[in-house]
Amino acid sequence: MSKLEEEATQRRDAKNKTPSLPCSMMSSSQSSSYTMPNISNPYSLRREGYEPKKRKVAGDGLLEKAFNLRDREILDGYVPPGYNALRTKLLDKEKENTESQLEATRSTWRTRGVTLVCDGWTDPQRRPLINFIAINENGPMFVRAVNCQGEYNDKWFISHLIKEVIIQVGVANVVQVVTDNAPVCRAAGLLVEQTYPHIFWTPCVVHTLNLAMKNICAAKNTEANEVTYEECHRITQVSGLAVMIRNFIMNHSMRLSMFNEFSKLKLLAVADTRFVASIVILKRFRLLKSQMQSMVISERWSDYRDDDVAKARLVKEKLLDDMWWDQINYILSFTEPIYKMLRLCDTDQPSLHLVFEMWDTMIMKVKASIYRHEKEKDFEESSFWSVVKKILEDRWSKSNTPLHCLAYSLNPRDVTMEFAKFIACLAEFGDADSLRDRLLIDPVLWWVSYGSTTPNIQSIAIKLFGQVSSSSCAERNWSTYSFIHSTKRNQITPQRAEDLVFVHSNLRFADLTIDEPELESDICVDDAREENCNDDDVPFDLDK
Repeated sequence: MSKLEEEATQRRDAKNKTPSLPCSMMSSSQSSSYTMPNISNPYSLRREGYEPKKRKVAGDGLLEKAFNLRDREILDGYVPPGYNALRTKLLDKEKENTESQLEATRSTWRTRGVTLVCDGWTDPQRRPLINFIAINENGPMFVRAVNCQGEYNDKWFISHLIKEVIIQVGVANVVQVVTDNAPVCRAAGLLVEQTYPHIFWTPCVVHTLNLAMKNICAAKNTEANEVTYEECHRITQVSGLAVMIRNFIMNHSMRLSMFNEFSKLKLLAVADTRFVASIVILKRFRLLKSQMQSMVISERWSDYRDDDVAKARLVKEKLLDDMWWDQINYILSFTEPIYKMLRLCDTDQPSLHLVFEMWDTMIMKVKASIYRHEKEKDFEESSFWSVVKKILEDRWSKSNTPLHCLAYSLNPRDVTMEFAKFIACLAEFGDADSLRDRLLIDPVLWWVSYGSTTPNIQSIAIKLFGQVSSSSCAERNWSTYSFIHSTKRNQITPQRAEDLVFVHSNLRFADLTIDEPELESDICVDDAREENCNDDDVPFDLDK
């Protein structure tokens, strides 16, 4: 205590001697030989042990700290790595890092199972590509994209690619392979089933529903399709007229300007490849009915004259025709169950165990809507319903598999008491909690809670309830691919594009950060190398 008191006294005395300059702690011997430093040179103060008085700088206040102004200044001065480092070493390291982060997700495939989805696409250089997605209840994971340029895409080639990816994912992990309904995909799927009997080929339910909607809303006028065309050609006429009106408004600047004055919503320009495009357009028309009618009865519409006066008159007549709007309401009414089922399946959520029941429910709702409009009784015949029913049943018979039936049967909400006892041969499934929870909790949780006494059935059920029923994840992945490999970046090689899509698509599965020491060191080294290179050393093509 005495020593501390003495040191405090010495510091106070030293401060009183030099009030304008703070000095460091000095012993009694140092204070006796104290000399005044050179104040004109601030560097001499630091050499002699003094530090100038610190001033309050910007960024110390609460407001500055809240907005991280200092960190922003540091980031503003950050020099990003050059393109050579990004496209080579850094991309390879980021892919390796993503691969390691995905191991936790891959480890669940053994118990949860996985669906392998594949779909074809053409890049900006017209090269055919096939991408493969592994998906279950945890979400889609991009596996690989194969460049099929110069290859004959027959059933043998496609089945060979599918088998390679099955081995890569794990033969015991794959429950089903989902593709579209193309004949070559169906043939390739059957070859895969012959090689791996426990793996099912399943056609995409969304693609099946889309084909059924095309058969109904865009019936072809052929000799073999005469009856269907006779009953459904009115739907084609209504949807075709809606497309004509949309194009007439959107392709004329003055008409589009008038439309924007009456509506904040836009007329959708739906691509032909979009599922049920005609239904989407009609839904938007019904939503904008009052706005479009106000537009065509306005003075601006009547005063404006262009080259196509007859078409403008036709547009006005149809938009004010109540019978035409009644036809739109009828089309949307009986197609609503199909559209809702398509939207439910067009997700990355598990729905394989729901497809069987959804098909039956959807068909009954379509029938009820048609009979209600035609004011027919259930026992009476309807020619239009007969055509629609045949289209839906034919599509379902071509696309359903035993896997749909098995997943439906294992759903505890739909399994009866007798069926459960017959499969398990145990009475524990008749427990009060088990029966109550069949209608309350998720099917996977039900089998985890009550299926331990039947491990084989439990394992199959858990795998089935985690699978999807469509290839929509592969369709959406092409949007990511087209963003990376666009017309502006059309010189990128397929392998580098695949690596970029792999990293971009799979970041959702890993908590990845960019402040990694290994990557930062590589950035610094590569930047230093690029600074020493001349412009002639830089290649023009990024992928050569």
